[in-house]
Amino acid sequence: MKFKIGYRTIKTAIGTSAAIILAQILGFDNFVSAGILTILCIQVTKKKSIKTSWNRFSACLLAMLFSIVFFEGMAYHPIIIGFLLLFFIPTAVMLKISDGIVTSSVIILHIYSAGEVTFDILMNELGIITIGIGVALLANLYMPSLDQKLLEYQIQIEENFKRIFDEIVIYLRTNESNWDGLEITETAQLIEEAQVLAYRDVENRILRNENVYYHYFKMREKQFEIIERVLPIVISISYTIEQGEMVADFMEELAANIHPGNTANRFLEKLYEMKSSFKSMELPKTREEFEARAALFQFVREMEEYLWIKSSAKELKRGRKENHFTESGAN
Repeated sequence: MKFKIGYRTIKTAIGTSAAIILAQILGFDNFVSAGILTILCIQVTKKKSIKTSWNRFSACLLAMLFSIVFFEGMAYHPIIIGFLLLFFIPTAVMLKISDGIVTSSVIILHIYSAGEVTFDILMNELGIITIGIGVALLANLYMPSLDQKLLEYQIQIEENFKRIFDEIVIYLRTNESNWDGLEITETAQLIEEAQVLAYRDVENRILRNENVYYHYFKMREKQFEIIERVLPIVISISYTIEQGEMVADFMEELAANIHPGNTANRFLEKLYEMKSSFKSMELPKTREEFEARAALFQFVREMEEYLWIKSSAKELKRGRKENHFTESGAN
């Protein structure tokens, strides 16, 4: 694995130093804890950062309250710390702020070390919490755009779809193929990675609910499931018939149009015309021909579903920088 410094690492390093320096300049005790809070609150997405920060802030306030009740109400003794945590941790989990258990435990130990609860001590802890979390939130205001990476995934997946369709065309026409099927496993991995990245992109858009790429890759995932289903059907065809050539022509045109600007509805019309022409043809005369036509009919039905998934997807607006495709566009 090569050595790499990412943007999150850089933000963590700068943010931690800034939080500690600020807390030290303002004269807070235990100022290093502000840096710890910053480290824990810097996340991979803006929404996750806000949620984590809120959970840690709430947990720290709760820890201060528990410290007052247990230490002032009972005693400043190590056993009391364990007793306090015995009740504090389940409470934090119940309130769904368990992300802040570790950092709030630091606050508890600060108060225990002070040996008393005073207004100054509470304000000191509150200041450390505010600086640490605040610096992390400021650092997370910058998130690098994922549009280029998402576009690269889109292009690669569409190229793989085309390659798979081309191989289907070759087999339908010759009943032979030396294809190694590499694009199948590669596409499955690409779709999985793309969906993770697209979800992160959604999580980084706080004020705008834009999930166009996420829906796009979910749509491609459903289509790919159909592609995986039809491959065994195609391989089962070992007899060349006229209908096979017609389906091959259809698939060849479909493969050439897996790119922005082409509608699935146009290909659905072509598919229906092809199915209609099948019905007007003579019945199969041999068992081999019957089996081949049955497999082709099943294949065509699956491709109809493939196109319906695309045509029924939510249409995207054109003219925006991040929308290099439309969901009603590419097949």
